[in-house]
Amino acid sequence: MNEFKEIKNLLFKFEELGVEQTQNGTILIGKAPHLGPEAWLNKIYEPLSEFEIKHLEIVLNAEIPNQYKHFLRNFSNGLNVLCSTFSLYGLRKINGRDLNSSRQPYSIETPNIWERPNNSNENYFYIGGYNWDGSNLYINKENNKVYCCERYDSNPKFEWNSLNEMIYSEIIRIYNLFDTKGIELNEDVSTLPY
Repeated sequence: MNEFKEIKNLLFKFEELGVEQTQNGTILIGKAPHLGPEAWLNKIYEPLSEFEIKHLEIVLNAEIPNQYKHFLRNFSNGLNVLCSTFSLYGLRKINGRDLNSSRQPYSIETPNIWERPNNSNENYFYIGGYNWDGSNLYINKENNKVYCCERYDSNPKFEWNSLNEMIYSEIIRIYNLFDTKGIELNEDVSTLPY
């Protein structure tokens, strides 16, 4: 889809380091040998079908916000940027610890069911987070804005007007913390937006 073209271009910034597509449709961008022999910087997952989205809503016992549903169906079943520095969650289709299992998004069930902050409003739908400290990202279904909050406290620390604005601006911001090979410039500097 054209609306995701700029985001896709940003994710392919590291394509000179290699690009691969797995059997399950995951696109791996930017080999990262400094992190491990099978490590990749960015991952775009095969989009979900309408059936898979409906199944996910049943499992979550919640309606997925339209802008995130559109993202899951038309671009990627979650996202992984710079080895989980920033991630968007999706449907994990298989469980396990093998290589194929690792090339799936983090489960969107975890923040919405198992690790949901206690003070969450019922209109908060958790979509991703940061590996720096486990901070969360959520969409408020009342106003469709995206918010960043601490791991166990849903009070917003930062906000964006839309999902696409958040993804685009966060990728650019995070890229500035890494060099051209995807190596963090300073491990002591927070990768959070706040």
